[in-house]
Amino acid sequence: MKKLQILGIGCSKCNLLTERTKAAAQELGLGYELEKVTDLAEITKFNIMMTPALVVDGTIKCSGRVPSIPELKTMLS
Repeated sequence: MKKLQILGIGCSKCNLLTERTKAAAQELGLGYELEKVTDLAEITKFNIMMTPALVVDGTIKCSGRVPSIPELKTMLS
């Protein structure tokens, strides 16, 4: 089971990344736990410069943009 984290304060891009990440994981048939990290103190611990960001099993996969579903499928597999 993969641990997926969406880092962001809840803006429209953060929400879009959440929806696309869920769709990509479901298309892959992936077992996952999704956590939305909205607390700024927690987000800064990841040392990212821009949100939204996607973290997969503790590794930052992207930040500052919303990848397409095909891109996300690559990041998740």
